[in-house]
Amino acid sequence: MPDRRPFSLLLVAPALAMVLALFVYPLGYSLVSAFTARDGEPTLDNFIKTFDLYGPDIVFTVLIVVVSTALTGMFAAVIGGYLVLAAHPTAATLLKWLYRWPLFIPFIVAAQCMRTFLAKNGMLNNTLDTLGLVDAAGLSGLLDWRGIIVTFVWKQTPFVALLVSGAMAALDRAGIEAARNLGASGLRVLVEILLPQVTGVMTAGLILAFVTMLSVLSVPIMISGGSPTMITVDMAFRVNSYSDYGVANALGFVSYLIAGLGAWVYIRRTLASEGAR
Repeated sequence: MPDRRPFSLLLVAPALAMVLALFVYPLGYSLVSAFTARDGEPTLDNFIKTFDLYGPDIVFTVLIVVVSTALTGMFAAVIGGYLVLAAHPTAATLLKWLYRWPLFIPFIVAAQCMRTFLAKNGMLNNTLDTLGLVDAAGLSGLLDWRGIIVTFVWKQTPFVALLVSGAMAALDRAGIEAARNLGASGLRVLVEILLPQVTGVMTAGLILAFVTMLSVLSVPIMISGGSPTMITVDMAFRVNSYSDYGVANALGFVSYLIAGLGAWVYIRRTLASEGAR
């Protein structure tokens, strides 16, 4: 029988070349550039300048992404639990139809929509004022760190909720019905029965959401133009204003480390689950 491995490698070659050219090479080049001065000599000056100039922004980025991820997980759990436990089919159907819409909206469009919605004279404040709940003249907008979190949570919750609700729907309902028959409330069923069984899916979804939010440029640059800001904005600023690719890549290296921490959490969680089996 002829050896088909060369033919198989030939089929894979175009995709492999694309990955190497568009992902592996730029990644390797950025890592090397982070440790290289303008004259080509190895140096740590890029990192010294990074932490000196953008240390608060790094902390700000971590806080924004961690808080957004936590809120995303909370809302995703509530949505998934309601879809599985809802006693009102019409409300559940309406929620299924509504919560998925942000999935199809790009981040740049979401940021522009939130600029209109969260501004001082935006739709949110004007609606509250029309309902007589607040006085719009005394309100301020949410176009700051709060707006970034709101945008991230609104955009990423549907993705995680879709994974979580699917995992919950696939669970054996015998335990759920037994808990209900014993008088457990919906919240207790969600927290003590549903969530422990979908922890792996929840963790995977939140890690993906975490990494995605960490890499977004449009939301922080459009929602909040002040300081501190997220490191993606700093990277764009170093490149566009100073052509300083060394510091920009050092910031990128820091973001790789933060994303790697999320990957480490996921791997630890996966290994722990396999060990428990």
